[in-house]
Amino acid sequence: MTTPNTVLITGGAGFIGSTLIKQLLQETDCRVVNVDKLTYAGNLESLESVSASTRYAFERADITDIDAMRCVFTQHQPDAVMHLAAESHVDRSIDGPAEFIQTNIVGTSVLLEVAREYLKKVSPAKRDAFRFHHISTDEVYGSLAAGEYFTETSPYRPNSPYAASKAAADHLVRAWHETYGLAVIITNCGNNYGSHQYPEKLIPLVILNGLEEKPLPVYGDGQNMRDWVHVEDHCRALRRVLAAGRIGETYLIGANNCLTNLELLDKLCNLLDELHPRKSGASYRDLIRFVDDRSGHDRRYALDTRKINEELDWRPREMIDAGLRKTVAWYIDNRDWCRRVTEGVYARERLGRRV
Repeated sequence: MTTPNTVLITGGAGFIGSTLIKQLLQETDCRVVNVDKLTYAGNLESLESVSASTRYAFERADITDIDAMRCVFTQHQPDAVMHLAAESHVDRSIDGPAEFIQTNIVGTSVLLEVAREYLKKVSPAKRDAFRFHHISTDEVYGSLAAGEYFTETSPYRPNSPYAASKAAADHLVRAWHETYGLAVIITNCGNNYGSHQYPEKLIPLVILNGLEEKPLPVYGDGQNMRDWVHVEDHCRALRRVLAAGRIGETYLIGANNCLTNLELLDKLCNLLDELHPRKSGASYRDLIRFVDDRSGHDRRYALDTRKINEELDWRPREMIDAGLRKTVAWYIDNRDWCRRVTEGVYARERLGRRV
């Protein structure tokens, strides 16, 4: 299978979604429909370079609004859905889980039902070619012990409201495949990083706090480990899965870049010391502060990516040190963008305090 003619992307104004849209419009001939509610983390400014394309359409709509979704499907006649729209910040899910349940679970169920209705009205050829690609997270699997790796058959053990909402969405997608025959594929990825990420996430938060001489917060003892993948690599993997992945299958996407939070901060501080030295001459490491851990904080994530490597011949291109260097440099050069997307909404305050 090749890239479909018309791809409907939910959450296309977000960090991963906007990167995916730019790749599709710049590197393929497909038409892209971006459906986004434009919550605090949605930002059309990230899509300025492609927004004038005749192959791009934007629909401001909520995925939980079934009538709006029916209109989008009817008007644009997608050949595939890549479902990224989600509330995604763990700390926010601790403060207010209801919104995560509504968007991540109810919104996914609406999309599945609208897709099923839509496919009853299209030609057999279009129905046979249709794909519903659900983009999820490794957090659905819970926490690992040292030396262990998640695989596509790992049991689901979500430990935060965010992870639980994404796990529920994964199960709905799988159920619509098994019960109704909807052609679905699920991907679960590691932690993404790169340019244009909303500053509530760890890497941009640390960079921007450092540039403003603010504390660099580390939860607990700093030994929580994550598997980091550059957003450009992740989007290339998503495209490969959509084009060649097997229906009903799950694929894990990661880059085998497992770092503790302290190891990550050490790399970021080294880069900041080099690219933007402090006026005092001191290292940015002096700004590191240990803070109370978050509730339900998983200890370790690591992904076994042999399935996507071997079956779909996908491997990451961006090595962690080079990727972090590009990322730090981008945030140093684009502080005005960060200010614009957070102004009046988020001041990098602590969210999700332990209760």
